[in-house]
Amino acid sequence: MKFCKKYQEYMQGQQKELPGVGLKKLKKILKKCRRDFESHQELDGAPPAADHCSHQCPVCDGTFFSSLLKEMSAVVGCFSERAQKLLELHLASGFQKYFIWFKGKLQGNHVALMQEGKDLVTYALINAIAVRKILKKYDKIHYSNQGQAFRSQAQSMHIEILQSPWLCELMALHINLRKTKINSKNKVPALFEGCSLTFDDDDKPSLSCELFDSIKLDIDLTCSICLETVFDPVSLACGHIFCYMCACSAASVTIVDGLKAAEPKEKCPLCRETGVYEGAVHLEELNILLRQSCRENWEQRLQSERVERIRQAKQHWEYQCRVFMGV
Repeated sequence: MKFCKKYQEYMQGQQKELPGVGLKKLKKILKKCRRDFESHQELDGAPPAADHCSHQCPVCDGTFFSSLLKEMSAVVGCFSERAQKLLELHLASGFQKYFIWFKGKLQGNHVALMQEGKDLVTYALINAIAVRKILKKYDKIHYSNQGQAFRSQAQSMHIEILQSPWLCELMALHINLRKTKINSKNKVPALFEGCSLTFDDDDKPSLSCELFDSIKLDIDLTCSICLETVFDPVSLACGHIFCYMCACSAASVTIVDGLKAAEPKEKCPLCRETGVYEGAVHLEELNILLRQSCRENWEQRLQSERVERIRQAKQHWEYQCRVFMGV
């Protein structure tokens, strides 16, 4: 079965109407582009050897990329919102959990929770494949690299779904629940297979996941600032993960003020992209996973960072008192 048909059947089979990539519509734009090019070749008397249209195509560039951009934004927005609600529900405790269940009208059981997680991962991956295939088709017809360039642009605009921090959190959730399943008599279904926390020869951890249609995710969990395993991890809007204190230091803010207080001009230490701190996400599930899997390192970092956090908090409140007193 061709992927386009498989994708259409998947989207039509969803209980809720979800935003997706309009593969059929986008392919029609590309087919029209090819037909127009071939008809121009025949009128000019040139042999129809070329199988691509003009490098600068007003038809495609005027409708293709704008439509795809809008669809990708809707997909990543829907995925992020639903994943955030799911993780909120899992991390909540006591009365708060029942309140969220009641508010969201969700069944209060782990089976429903895990099914939702599995559906979210599938939704993210199948749309990522759809985007990859339609951009590959664009480059094939136009004999260009504009499709690949558009993908890089989408990453800089934070609408590449595989770049989403919520996908990383769902991977960590899967491993956490798998461990809970081993230690519990209750059967909790896995979100997806092939996901694991691995360690290299230097005991540096990374999240890896083998997914369908040759997609493989590898997320390095070493902070590029302190060169240690990320502690109290936070993902910037660009998708890069750092320790929370390291990110605050890079953004020139204190831990009391937080990353949202960073100036828009501050850049990611890795990709040098600006404006990435305001949309930073605390990776709570990943923090739980590392606390359980790297217990000794986690305890050492907890002790060392506690001293620094107290120092920064003390300096902050002393400064606030001086301002209040007019000193």
